[in-house]
Amino acid sequence: MARKQVVVNVHEAKTHFSRLLDRVAAGEEVTIAKAGKPVARLVAIGPVGRRILGADAGRLVVPDDFNEPLPGDVLSDFEG
Repeated sequence: MARKQVVVNVHEAKTHFSRLLDRVAAGEEVTIAKAGKPVARLVAIGPVGRRILGADAGRLVVPDDFNEPLPGDVLSDFEG
């Protein structure tokens, strides 16, 4: 189902911002126009899901030499 789209001017957006947010929360998309030209769009953000502990397990491997000093040629690049 397509979202209902509404176009309002800046003055109307400032005056009725809370009402526009309610409409966006209800599934509408609001475009804000300045001098008749669209400049911004208000859309609802998707629901934030719960993070699952360990969901990325195994995707990153820390090498055994992670804490070892960097080789001299690499260090010289940082020293300028």
